[in-house]
Amino acid sequence: MANTTIVQKYGGACLETPEKLRAVASHLASLHAKGHRVVVIVSAMGKTTDELIKLAYQVSPHPNRRELDMLLTTGERISMSLMSMALSDLGVPAISFTGSQAGVMTDDSHSQARIVDVRPIRVREELERGRVVVLAGFQGVNPVSKEITTLGRGGSDTTAVAMAAALKAERCEIVKEVDGVCTADPRLVTSSQPLRVLDFASLSEMCFWGAKVLHFRCVEMAQSQNVPLVIKRWGAASESTLITKEVKEMESGKVLSVNSMARVEHIGIDSTDLNQGFDRLSSHLKQNGLSWPQILASTYEGAQCRIMLTSDGESLDTLLRTVEKSKDMKKLRETVSSVSVTCFGGVASDLAHRALQILSAQKIRAEKYILSPHTMTVFVAPTQREATVQALHALVV
Repeated sequence: MANTTIVQKYGGACLETPEKLRAVASHLASLHAKGHRVVVIVSAMGKTTDELIKLAYQVSPHPNRRELDMLLTTGERISMSLMSMALSDLGVPAISFTGSQAGVMTDDSHSQARIVDVRPIRVREELERGRVVVLAGFQGVNPVSKEITTLGRGGSDTTAVAMAAALKAERCEIVKEVDGVCTADPRLVTSSQPLRVLDFASLSEMCFWGAKVLHFRCVEMAQSQNVPLVIKRWGAASESTLITKEVKEMESGKVLSVNSMARVEHIGIDSTDLNQGFDRLSSHLKQNGLSWPQILASTYEGAQCRIMLTSDGESLDTLLRTVEKSKDMKKLRETVSSVSVTCFGGVASDLAHRALQILSAQKIRAEKYILSPHTMTVFVAPTQREATVQALHALVV
């Protein structure tokens, strides 16, 4: 189908060496030769982002969030420039853009900004000229302050979906070095199997509760914008997962996957009620230039708002360091891990009982569980996380 627009996003593992980067460029060149309009979003090469974060903390124990964004966006800029060079060497006209040049507009939250608008004026102009457009993922610009921002975990995936929606692309392909979406992390469960078709609601639940394949914000955007989404394995076109609005002929209550989060923290905030507790948390985050973590649950007991939360390791470490210095906030109890079972259609009424029976037989003690329409989540000691994932995977039929 000539002249259709295809948006592809490549993860850092697909770009970690010059050889891999040139191989991706060759594939993009073949798409261009078939008459497609091609927009490619690139992540930083390999572990570049992790290395930049480590470098920042070696220089400063409390790096300024604005300057940290400036530092981290260099990783994707390296990838986009090299990809454009590789395409040019193949005789393919190409141009690279940063997030701000591509018209990715965000709010003013450093480190975890949200996309508020996409104005791909230059992208459309270059596609009309027949060029492959290479975009730096994970970044944008606040239109009011003109400050560069980053989108947080999964930011390049979110960039790809937002751009595909703005360009009304035929499809958005998220290309990774994994076999689509699996029933569990293959590194934890060797018997995990790929899921070839999934609905948006199920994938969003899976990602919210720890599936690393995409960020749940990205999935929600694809669903709301009706973006055809494919998660595929690099070098194996047949190994992919198609995400659709609905999946027919699948039994409601069928267990789809088991996912986990290695680190869940609890903080206590002195307050008169939940509202005041969250007000104080909001003020604390703003004063310290921190982004909101992912809130999992909250209760009010003994003149204290107690919040269960998670985020990436670096963000959690930074938050807990600021909590230690606060007069009305403190860390509660030891770190726990979450393990979640996600079902298609809805959670069966006896799922929690069946899961707890399995864990009891394995001598694994779950101290708490939470139910949502599609997911049952148990919380266990971090030392029992892997065993819990492996045990509950038996529920996947």
